[in-house]
Amino acid sequence: MTAARATSIGAPGYSQTFPSVPESAGLARDLVATALRVWRLESLLNEATLVATELVANAVQYGSGRYLVFSAERPSQFRVRIRVTDQSRVRPVLRCPDEEETKGRGLLLVSALAVDWGTDLHTIGKTVWADLVDEAGT
Repeated sequence: MTAARATSIGAPGYSQTFPSVPESAGLARDLVATALRVWRLESLLNEATLVATELVANAVQYGSGRYLVFSAERPSQFRVRIRVTDQSRVRPVLRCPDEEETKGRGLLLVSALAVDWGTDLHTIGKTVWADLVDEAGT
Protein backbone atom coordinates (compact mmCIF):
# COMPACT_ATOMS: atom_id res chain seq x y z
CA MET A 1 0.00 0.00 0.00
CA THR A 2 1.27 3.47 -0.85
CA ALA A 3 0.73 6.70 1.00
CA ALA A 4 -1.94 9.05 -0.29
CA ARG A 5 -0.48 11.55 -2.65
CA ALA A 6 -1.71 14.75 -4.18
CA THR A 7 -1.66 14.86 -7.96
CA SER A 8 0.94 17.23 -9.32
CA ILE A 9 -0.63 18.11 -12.67
CA GLY A 10 -4.15 18.46 -13.99
CA ALA A 11 -7.12 18.56 -11.65
CA PRO A 12 -6.29 18.73 -7.93
CA GLY A 13 -6.69 15.29 -6.42
CA TYR A 14 -5.63 12.54 -4.10
CA SER A 15 -4.87 8.95 -5.02
CA GLN A 16 -3.99 5.85 -3.04
CA THR A 17 -3.51 2.16 -3.76
CA PHE A 18 -5.43 -0.15 -1.42
CA PRO A 19 -5.56 -3.92 -1.08
CA SER A 20 -8.61 -5.40 -2.75
CA VAL A 21 -10.37 -6.26 0.53
CA PRO A 22 -13.67 -5.04 2.03
CA GLU A 23 -11.85 -2.99 4.69
CA SER A 24 -10.48 -0.72 1.97
CA ALA A 25 -13.91 0.93 1.69
CA GLY A 26 -13.26 2.58 5.07
CA LEU A 27 -9.85 3.79 3.92
CA ALA A 28 -11.42 5.26 0.77
CA ARG A 29 -14.07 7.04 2.87
CA ASP A 30 -11.32 8.56 5.02
CA LEU A 31 -9.38 9.74 1.96
CA VAL A 32 -12.38 11.33 0.24
CA ALA A 33 -13.45 13.00 3.52
CA THR A 34 -9.97 14.50 3.91
CA ALA A 35 -10.00 15.77 0.33
CA LEU A 36 -13.44 17.35 0.73
CA ARG A 37 -12.35 19.12 3.90
CA VAL A 38 -9.22 20.48 2.20
CA TRP A 39 -11.34 21.68 -0.74
CA ARG A 40 -14.00 23.09 1.63
CA LEU A 41 -16.69 20.94 0.02
CA GLU A 42 -17.98 19.35 3.21
CA SER A 43 -21.53 19.64 1.83
CA LEU A 44 -20.71 16.61 -0.35
CA LEU A 45 -19.38 14.50 2.52
CA ASN A 46 -22.35 12.15 2.97
CA GLU A 47 -22.87 11.51 -0.73
CA ALA A 48 -19.16 11.19 -1.51
CA THR A 49 -18.42 8.72 1.27
CA LEU A 50 -21.38 6.56 0.22
CA VAL A 51 -20.29 6.64 -3.44
CA ALA A 52 -16.70 5.78 -2.44
CA THR A 53 -17.95 2.86 -0.35
CA GLU A 54 -20.08 1.46 -3.16
CA LEU A 55 -17.42 1.81 -5.87
CA VAL A 56 -14.75 0.16 -3.72
CA ALA A 57 -17.15 -2.61 -2.64
CA ASN A 58 -17.94 -3.36 -6.30
CA ALA A 59 -14.25 -3.42 -7.21
CA VAL A 60 -13.52 -5.80 -4.34
CA GLN A 61 -16.46 -8.10 -5.10
CA TYR A 62 -16.38 -8.13 -8.91
CA GLY A 63 -12.94 -6.84 -9.88
CA SER A 64 -9.73 -8.76 -10.12
CA GLY A 65 -6.23 -8.28 -8.83
CA ARG A 66 -4.80 -7.91 -5.35
CA TYR A 67 -4.98 -4.10 -5.36
CA LEU A 68 -7.22 -1.28 -6.49
CA VAL A 69 -6.48 2.40 -7.00
CA PHE A 70 -8.83 4.93 -5.42
CA SER A 71 -8.79 8.60 -6.27
CA ALA A 72 -10.74 11.76 -5.53
CA GLU A 73 -10.26 14.62 -7.96
CA ARG A 74 -11.61 18.13 -8.30
CA PRO A 75 -12.05 18.85 -12.02
CA SER A 76 -13.78 22.15 -11.28
CA GLN A 77 -14.53 24.37 -8.30
CA PHE A 78 -17.74 22.60 -7.26
CA ARG A 79 -17.32 19.17 -8.92
CA VAL A 80 -15.64 16.12 -7.40
CA ARG A 81 -14.85 12.92 -9.30
CA ILE A 82 -14.42 9.68 -7.37
CA ARG A 83 -12.63 6.89 -9.26
CA VAL A 84 -11.79 3.26 -8.56
CA THR A 85 -9.52 1.29 -10.87
CA ASP A 86 -9.15 -2.49 -10.79
CA GLN A 87 -7.70 -5.09 -13.16
CA SER A 88 -10.97 -6.51 -14.48
CA ARG A 89 -12.28 -5.38 -17.87
CA VAL A 90 -15.85 -6.45 -17.04
CA ARG A 91 -18.10 -3.40 -17.00
CA PRO A 92 -20.40 -2.98 -14.00
CA VAL A 93 -24.12 -3.36 -14.64
CA LEU A 94 -26.77 -1.07 -13.21
CA ARG A 95 -29.46 -3.36 -11.79
CA CYS A 96 -32.91 -2.81 -10.35
CA PRO A 97 -33.22 -5.64 -7.81
CA ASP A 98 -36.60 -6.55 -6.40
CA GLU A 99 -37.43 -5.95 -2.74
CA GLU A 100 -36.45 -9.45 -1.61
CA GLU A 101 -32.89 -9.23 -2.95
CA THR A 102 -30.27 -8.21 -0.41
CA LYS A 103 -27.58 -7.20 -2.93
CA GLY A 104 -27.31 -5.36 -6.21
CA ARG A 105 -28.16 -1.79 -5.19
CA GLY A 106 -24.67 -0.26 -5.17
CA LEU A 107 -24.69 1.26 -8.65
CA LEU A 108 -28.33 2.25 -8.23
CA LEU A 109 -27.23 4.36 -5.25
CA VAL A 110 -24.27 5.76 -7.17
CA SER A 111 -26.55 6.64 -10.08
CA ALA A 112 -29.01 8.40 -7.76
CA LEU A 113 -26.34 10.44 -5.96
CA ALA A 114 -24.02 11.32 -8.86
CA VAL A 115 -24.68 13.84 -11.62
CA ASP A 116 -22.85 11.47 -13.94
CA TRP A 117 -21.00 8.15 -13.71
CA GLY A 118 -19.37 5.72 -16.07
CA THR A 119 -16.68 3.20 -16.85
CA ASP A 120 -13.43 3.65 -18.78
CA LEU A 121 -11.80 0.47 -20.09
CA HIS A 122 -8.02 0.20 -20.17
CA THR A 123 -5.64 -2.31 -21.74
CA ILE A 124 -5.59 -4.04 -18.37
CA GLY A 125 -8.59 -3.26 -16.20
CA LYS A 126 -11.12 -0.49 -15.90
CA THR A 127 -11.94 2.65 -13.97
CA VAL A 128 -15.42 3.26 -12.61
CA TRP A 129 -16.04 6.91 -11.78
CA ALA A 130 -18.80 9.12 -10.42
CA ASP A 131 -19.12 12.92 -10.40
CA LEU A 132 -20.72 14.82 -7.54
CA VAL A 133 -21.57 18.52 -7.65
CA ASP A 134 -22.08 20.97 -4.82
CA GLU A 135 -25.29 22.55 -6.12
CA ALA A 136 -25.19 25.29 -3.46
CA GLY A 137 -21.86 26.50 -4.77
CA THR A 138 -22.83 26.66 -8.44
